[in-house]
This record gives sequence, structure tokens and C-alpha cells, in this order.
Amino acid sequence: MVVQFIDDHRDRFGVEPICRVLTEHSVPIAPSGDYAFKARPVSARARSDAKLMVQIERVFWDRKLGRGISGARKVWRLLRREGIVVARCTVERLMRQQGLRGIRRGKQFITARADGAAFRPPDHVQRCFRADRPDELWVVDFTYVPTWSGMAFTAFVTDVYSRRIVGWRTMDRTYHWTPLK
Repeated sequence: MVVQFIDDHRDRFGVEPICRVLTEHSVPIAPSGDYAFKARPVSARARSDAKLMVQIERVFWDRKLGRGISGARKVWRLLRREGIVVARCTVERLMRQQGLRGIRRGKQFITARADGAAFRPPDHVQRCFRADRPDELWVVDFTYVPTWSGMAFTAFVTDVYSRRIVGWRTMDRTYHWTPLK
């Protein structure tokens, strides 16, 4: 990232003045480090990643194999079937770098839609979630769980001091409440 910044501005300011200013602002880099980075040969990992990325993209976009919808685990299995031995985490990393994602089954669920005009209750604890004794501060965590019959919405009330759940409620729909003003 720093090397890219230097490359973008080297014609206007020069490498040495940019490195001097960056070092003054707590980003220590010597001009020799920038030159050494440019002269350094490509690493073995980068070379193997480039070769592997060609295979991953081929399998991912092939109309009979990945069809452009397979995720990292399926692409990894298809590569193994073809005799290409690679770690699954490597396939995940390279697919993430290239922006390749599999299609997820089921309906995409939107958990919240922000409304800028909505009333926001005041923050009485100023984001400080510490307590010196039990029952001094309770917090609520709201989550949802996909099930075979639809979404299950669950709210947990937790005591901050003991970190115990003091109450909970699960419903098949969100509970709409009107805040007190």
C-alpha cells in the first residue's frame, strides 16, 4: 500500500522526499526499501497462486463443472477430482481475492432497514458496558436463526456483571414496539 502511494506520486515529488515525509509521520520507510521491493523477484507462493488461479477460474466458469455458481468447497473438490492437490483454505483465499462467490440457496433475508427519520432512544450508558455489581446493567442482543419453516427471531436479556441470560423470547416474526417518548 505504501509502495503504491510512492509509485503514484514519485513523478511529482520524487522517492526520497516522499519517504522522508512518511517517516516524519510515523510510517518509517527508506528509499532503499522501496527500490529493493521493486527489484525483488516474484515469490514462489505468488507464482503458484497465479498458476492455481487459472485452474480455479477454469473450474468455476466451466459450464459442466462449476457453472459460475459453485463455492470454494465445491471448486476445491472438483480440483481434487482432476488431480490438482491444494488446500481448501488456499482455494477460499484465491476465490475471495478474485471476487468469485458461490450462490447460496434460499431466500436472502434482510435483517434491518435503517430509517434515518426514526426515533432513536438515548444511550444511557454511553457505550460503556461494565458493571460493578449484579443487576446494575442489562443489555439485549437480538438475533435470527434460519429454520426449515422460516426465520426464528430471538432476543436475549443479559446481565453485564455476571454475563448470564436473565430472559429471552423467541418468535416467528419481529415484534414491533413503540418507544416511549
